[in-house]
Amino acid sequence: MTTLFDPVRFGHIDCANRIVMAPLTRNRAGPGQVPTPLMATYYEQRASAGLIVTEATQISPQGQGYLDTPGIYSAEQVSGWRRIAEAVHAKGGKLVIQLWHVGRISHNSLLPAGQQPVSSTARRARTKTFTAHGFEDVSAPRALRLDELPGVVDAYRQAARNAMNAGCDGVEVHGANGYLLEQFLRDSINDRADEYGGSKQNRIRLALEVLSAIASEVGSERTGLRLSPVTPANDAGQDSDAQGLFNLLLEQLAPLKLAFIHIIEGATGGARDVAPFDYAALRSRFKHGNEQGAWIVNNGYTRAMAMDAVAGGAADLVAFGRPFISNPDLVDRLRLNAPLAAVHIETLYGGTAAGYTDYPPLDAAVAAHLEPGGPRLDFDFRHRA
Repeated sequence: MTTLFDPVRFGHIDCANRIVMAPLTRNRAGPGQVPTPLMATYYEQRASAGLIVTEATQISPQGQGYLDTPGIYSAEQVSGWRRIAEAVHAKGGKLVIQLWHVGRISHNSLLPAGQQPVSSTARRARTKTFTAHGFEDVSAPRALRLDELPGVVDAYRQAARNAMNAGCDGVEVHGANGYLLEQFLRDSINDRADEYGGSKQNRIRLALEVLSAIASEVGSERTGLRLSPVTPANDAGQDSDAQGLFNLLLEQLAPLKLAFIHIIEGATGGARDVAPFDYAALRSRFKHGNEQGAWIVNNGYTRAMAMDAVAGGAADLVAFGRPFISNPDLVDRLRLNAPLAAVHIETLYGGTAAGYTDYPPLDAAVAAHLEPGGPRLDFDFRHRA
């Protein structure tokens, strides 16, 4: 029987176990949105994960939506990510960069020359973002022109190349949580009347173009995609036919043979049953002939749920988010069924090493008295963040 702790290979990525560190925005990039040595320490501490998906990383200055988030479009940023990749690899870990364009989830103060955010629509999202003044309402966007869309696709392509130049193992395209690609996907947001709006086929067009460009540039075996079919995050209203929309997207992505799909089940960081959706039916579309990439599941998984999902074949890997913030040795704690440290909410976004790299590992004396398969010490991750 396959377990959560068994190695797995998908595409050209070999993982020591099936535990994934999910992308977690921490707002600690330096001037110029450059990854810092402190960030390298943070990721190195968590390199026992089978796979680390980095915090969301903007593909261009236009793609930024939060204060002090890192980029992957300048030479200095590439150098910063190279230090992080080297640190993770030195500990035996694997690292993929999550490629991000926030679309309308931004603020004028974060964009070059105070520009408007861009999106599929000119409608403002009813949500907030993190700026130099704290949490503020996002700014009103403008709808991208048709002649601008090839440039957006090319920015994704170049960012993927930059990630490879930084020595990373692959990339994950952020198609979830109400950001740019999902702003095109969902008819609750996309109100365009051109070939990128209206029908499902038109609304998936930009995502298909982005994934095709990246796969051609760095190889589909190093390319993944994150989706959240029903999350209401960032004012993303439910699509009128979410099942049909995302089924179609994966059917048309199938020939690319992507390395993995990373699926958020339910509301990001919230209820798993926020809206009906058949994830097994979606997974069945993620194949080309007899070949199928890895299926990574995410959102509120406990140790027991994760082990059951892998053992039962419902998932190939399981991603954990906030538990990795306060438990840099989460893999060991899951293996030993050990207690989890709580997250310090006040240090989640921005700041220094406090609440970032100073969470201690499981005490050696405690670990010595815990054995795999011993007394159950399960904790529900959904109530510890």
